[in-house]
Amino acid sequence: MSELTISIRRARSEDAAALSDLFDATWREAYQGILPALSLERMIGRRGPRWWLSTIGRSRPLVVLDVGETIAGYASYGRCRDRGLPADGEIDELYLRPEYQGLGFGKRLFKAVRNDLDDRGAKRVAVWCLSDNLRGCAFYRGLGGRLIAETPERFSGSALTKSCYLFKQQP
Repeated sequence: MSELTISIRRARSEDAAALSDLFDATWREAYQGILPALSLERMIGRRGPRWWLSTIGRSRPLVVLDVGETIAGYASYGRCRDRGLPADGEIDELYLRPEYQGLGFGKRLFKAVRNDLDDRGAKRVAVWCLSDNLRGCAFYRGLGGRLIAETPERFSGSALTKSCYLFKQQP
């Protein structure tokens, strides 16, 4: 009998190639048909292994969801960067490989990040999501996020709307 090990841990330099591949797969799945094709390809092209290697070395936390020695997801987070929001913390990115979505892994990763932010004194957490990413918006609403702001974002000359969800202190 074999056991499947699931862990959420800090990203390591040896994860850079897997994170690059994960980013490619998740962004194509989430944003194809939403982002202009050229913008999508440019963004994916910029996030190669070298970019991830430099990001892993920064001070902003980056964690991975490791499922059976496969990097199935990641989250980047820290203090809220927008002082105009009523939030202490912010989840910059949270993505899961398409084949791991809908199985509870996203919720598990989100809760782990929220716990870490809570331990760091961030009781109110903001998350931005493109409004046309209906699955992403539903995910954050389902976790109790309250829509507090919407703002335009430009991608290769196209204006899209992004939505901000606020999460208050966990019970």
